Amino acid sequence: MNVRRQHISGIAVAAAAALGLGTLSACSSDSAAAGNTEKFDVVASFYPMQFLAEQIGGDHVKVATLTEPGQEPHDLEVSAQQRAQIEESDAALYLKGLQPAVDEAVTQSGVKTKIDAATLTELEDHGSLEDSHEHGGEEAHAEEGHAAEEGHSEEEEHALDPHVWLDPVKYAEVAKGVGAAFEKADPDHAADYKKNTDALVKKLNGLNTEFEDGLRNTKSKVFFTNHAAFGYLAERYGLTQEAISGLDPESEPSPARIKELQQEAKADGVTTVFYETLVSDKTAKTLADDAGLKTDVLDPLEGITDKSKGDDYFEVMAANLTALKTALGAK
Repeated sequence: MNVRRQHISGIAVAAAAALGLGTLSACSSDSAAAGNTEKFDVVASFYPMQFLAEQIGGDHVKVATLTEPGQEPHDLEVSAQQRAQIEESDAALYLKGLQPAVDEAVTQSGVKTKIDAATLTELEDHGSLEDSHEHGGEEAHAEEGHAAEEGHSEEEEHALDPHVWLDPVKYAEVAKGVGAAFEKADPDHAADYKKNTDALVKKLNGLNTEFEDGLRNTKSKVFFTNHAAFGYLAERYGLTQEAISGLDPESEPSPARIKELQQEAKADGVTTVFYETLVSDKTAKTLADDAGLKTDVLDPLEGITDKSKGDDYFEVMAANLTALKTALGAK
């Protein structure tokens, strides 16, 4: 069956702070060469890591990202210029298992501070390797080498889900670890890094509260998406993710699959098929047309583009919450 079902109970996490969309102190950030400046030079692998570095580093850091806006991060190949960029920087911030080319480049580099976000929270197994070969969204990741830490078997490596930034609680855990790493690597500005980290974590706690409150009472708990990126989000808020994608993310579902999903939609009150900003919406719209469903964007936040419903992580996550509340019939 070309779908992956995750029945998961929500985890209540108390958070006192209300969601605020204001930004913390800004810093210089671009995709050009960075290094050997008077600031703390950080190379980030892709947008969620870039955002952490900017928010925590504030005015003390210069951040460069290896993944251009609009570029699908899984497909990134690290150029010789980017390898030199990593070498010249003070720190590399990445998420091991998401971008194998980045993992290799950082490991082989001599950059002094290597911050692997995958070690700062607990990655979870949202399906076995056998399942991932059956279900396209995870199969693509498995073939691209989504790996866990060394020492695990190949099956365990491929089964771990790297999309932790879509869970505000786990993203806050990563933020704390990044802040601590910045404090250690650049002690002259440790107090500011600590202050910025605390502010960011407070906002993430507020975002978690917004999601908890917004998704607590819904008519349905099931949502369809063409990319299995939302396992942590589904787990956190007691939802079920149905990932719909073959080896080719632009491939059309088979007639048998359409019929199956039509039955699933009727049984679980599914109204909407979600697609992404960085992936073609062809599959989602084909399914929606045949099953009589709506379509909408659920952004995995792997990059910010002109199509994004917001200018930063918090704005896009707020848009995601609105889309989920509408699709699930929040009361």
